[in-house]
Amino acid sequence: MGNDYTPMAFQLKTERLELNMWEESDADWLRQLIRERGVDMPTLDATRSLIIDMRKKALENGISLLTIRRLDEGDFIGYCGLIIGRTTLEEPEIAYELFRSAHGKGYATEAASAVLDAAIATKRSRLWSTVGAWNAASFRVLEKLGFERQHSTWKENGEEIVWNKREL
Repeated sequence: MGNDYTPMAFQLKTERLELNMWEESDADWLRQLIRERGVDMPTLDATRSLIIDMRKKALENGISLLTIRRLDEGDFIGYCGLIIGRTTLEEPEIAYELFRSAHGKGYATEAASAVLDAAIATKRSRLWSTVGAWNAASFRVLEKLGFERQHSTWKENGEEIVWNKREL
C-alpha cells in the first residue's frame, strides 16, 4: 500500500447492523438501490464488475464502502464507508446511501458512527463529506457525527454541493 495509514476494518458491527466487504452476490440489491435514485438500473454484469473493482481498490487503498445489513432481519439496506470521491486518500469522504424503506430509523447514523470510528483507527486527521444542498437528512446525520459545514461548490447543472469537515 502506498500510504502510511492503517487499513480500515472491513467488517464492523453495531447494535442493529453489520457492515461488510462487498461480495459479487450483492449485485442484485445494489442494482435496486441504484434504480431508486431515478436512473437506469445497471446490468447485472456491470454491477458485478463495479463490485470486483471496489474490492480491488479496497485492498490497494485500505478504505472502502461497506454493505449494511440489518442483524435481526438479515436484509441489506444500503452501504456506508470511506471513498476518495471529491477528496484524497489522506482525507477521504464518508459516504452512505440507504434504501428509502430504511430511512428515518437511525440506520445511517448508526452505520456512519461505526465507519467514523474505523476512520479514526486508520490514524487519519480529517474526513470530508460532500452532500447535495437539498439533502436535509444527510446533513442531520453529519451533524450528529460532529461534521461542520465548510463551503459550497456547484456542479455544471447548478446543483449546490456542500462540503462538510470532521477533524479526527
